[in-house]
Amino acid sequence: MSNPVISLVGRPNVGKSTLFNRLSNSRQALVSDFEGLTRDRQYASIKLDDNSYCSIVDTGGLTNEESLIDSGIQGQVLNALDESDVIYFIVSNKDGVTALDIDIASQLRKLKKDIILVCNKAEGLNKASASEFYELGMGEPCLISAEHNQGISDLIEITIPLLPEIIDEQKQELKGIAVAVLGRPNVGKSTLINRILGEERVLAIDIPGTTRDSIFIPFEREGQQYTLIDTAGIRRKRSVNEKVEIFSIIKAKEAIDESHVVVLVLDAHEGVTDQDATLLGMIAEKGRALLIVINKWDGLDEYQKSEVKRKLDIKLSFINYASVHFISALHGSGVGKLFTPIKKSFEHAGGRFPTSLLNKILEKANNAHQAPPVGGKRPKLKFVNQSDVFPPTFIFHGNNVNNISNSYERFLKNFFISSLKLSNTPIKIQYKSGDNPFKDKKNILSARQIQKKKRLMRFVKKK
Repeated sequence: MSNPVISLVGRPNVGKSTLFNRLSNSRQALVSDFEGLTRDRQYASIKLDDNSYCSIVDTGGLTNEESLIDSGIQGQVLNALDESDVIYFIVSNKDGVTALDIDIASQLRKLKKDIILVCNKAEGLNKASASEFYELGMGEPCLISAEHNQGISDLIEITIPLLPEIIDEQKQELKGIAVAVLGRPNVGKSTLINRILGEERVLAIDIPGTTRDSIFIPFEREGQQYTLIDTAGIRRKRSVNEKVEIFSIIKAKEAIDESHVVVLVLDAHEGVTDQDATLLGMIAEKGRALLIVINKWDGLDEYQKSEVKRKLDIKLSFINYASVHFISALHGSGVGKLFTPIKKSFEHAGGRFPTSLLNKILEKANNAHQAPPVGGKRPKLKFVNQSDVFPPTFIFHGNNVNNISNSYERFLKNFFISSLKLSNTPIKIQYKSGDNPFKDKKNILSARQIQKKKRLMRFVKKK
């Protein structure tokens, strides 16, 4: 269930980034900027009102003068904007209509999309001063001052009716176990889904980046409902040259949010790349249950297989909770065996455990290895309870818990995962310090204690 996408388009220095910051900050962004897609673009998910959510994209650099004259923002740039639901065409009231604005407007009209002409730097919002912008053929301009927060509410009011609704049918499709199939381009994600479904439900051809959107595919197997989510391949930062790939990344990240279990597909011939490790970190940060699938396994000889396994042990050590499965999506070998661990992962990630059981495990953990002291104070964990699922989240109560070291937290996570016999799901740990009941109470001395204290003070003064 992807959020609608709003793109901010315009020539340089018209205030695209200022408007982006105003929308994402003043409208209380639910998700901070997605990191590291390209150096000159920013992304955020924002809440426009109680029922309207969307992703906004600052397309800084898309419409610089050189590329516009040379290509007329053709090709992939137009395709990228075509992925948007609404386009903000931003002009500057201070500069008036420029030749570049006219050129951009003529190209944007070809898209046949919902376009809002946003006239920025219009402090005071005097409509008469912006009358010249009607010649762009975009209708009445919406006057704003992003810097001074003027006209933003009017812009949002105009935008909301243009955004597509996230319909209930999509929510129904996500019933059951939602499984996101993730990986770099051309590792066989769509082929794997086609093999699972037994039909050509998603496009699978030997060209990297064929899947342009996240596709939700509901189906049933042995009485269990599933929703498979086929995501577009996420590329390296320097490989995100096609502008449409930027939108694919947004939708892939949203698919991870929608999923219960992530199946990360790796290419056996390439092993674990740095980009795979980045994807693993992103999945781990979201706390999703995870299966790692090594595809194209049948094409390797015995020596190559042993080398792949050796490198997997090294590079995947930081997510040792995930199981590794070797398959051939093209020929179907090993594919049917994935459903048992997927189902078990869903049950474990959504499982709730008795508080009594958790505290027995905590007692064993304390006996096995106490937290090391920090600054002369040793943290003491006294009690644990579960607060959430997907992933299982445990709150540890005690003294000096803010001093828990990262190494001891890893020990706790591994100890609890092992003791609860969890498979393919991480756990999340939170800490809560116990209040000292004597913190604000003054110790009242008895008459004998007062006399003893006076004798001690006389002795100290003599010294």
